[in-house]
Amino acid sequence: MSFIDTIREDIGTVKTHDPAAQSDFVIFLSYPGLHAKWMHTPEHWLWNHGARGPARVLSQVTRFFTGVEIHPAAQLGRRFFIDHAMGVVIGETTVVGDDCVLYQGVTLGGTGKECGKRHPTLGNNVTVGAGAKVLGNIQIGDNVKVGGNSVVVKDVPENCTVVGIPGRVVRRNGCRIVEETYNRNKHRESMPDPVEEQSRLNREGIRKNHQRIGDLEKQVADMERQLSELTELVNQFVQQQQKR
Repeated sequence: MSFIDTIREDIGTVKTHDPAAQSDFVIFLSYPGLHAKWMHTPEHWLWNHGARGPARVLSQVTRFFTGVEIHPAAQLGRRFFIDHAMGVVIGETTVVGDDCVLYQGVTLGGTGKECGKRHPTLGNNVTVGAGAKVLGNIQIGDNVKVGGNSVVVKDVPENCTVVGIPGRVVRRNGCRIVEETYNRNKHRESMPDPVEEQSRLNREGIRKNHQRIGDLEKQVADMERQLSELTELVNQFVQQQQKR
């Protein structure tokens, strides 16, 4: 795909995601997120061909003009869009899939000084909200949405919504999640069924209601016994008064 075709594709992506987008010419001139992505192409080429010093220097020039810091070694997919752009940081071993969207203040970073793959891998069609941090060598599945200001430090399955500090899955495939566990290394996940969870809560509520009803029935029986004893005492008192 030629660079001109990439520019056209990216401008179309802006029109899809940004309702404030105007003409192609205005988008071409005024979207620093696009400029940072386009400048990453020669930076990445220089890095892969051994010119790592010039690649790093050029990336810092791009950072100065756009407010976006993308390491030249990072791998970016097609139709990648950084909206508003300012303050975005993308680490060296980051991999970003196709059709991903980042908002301002997002960090795709590491968690320390470890070597090797130390930055996240984003699947396709991932949206990361403003100020969110996705840290470490973790896998973010396709169609994941990360809420603003969340801090994600563990793997996220596909089709999920993640919020909070630390980030936790609150929805998957459109269903609310009460709790979740996911282990990418063992290729195993255990996600509760929301319908089953609600059924369990209903059964627990019914059990508590039955217990409460039993307690109330016992209290009523005690009150009836006490009332019967009191009535008997009153009758005895009345009889004694009549004999006098």
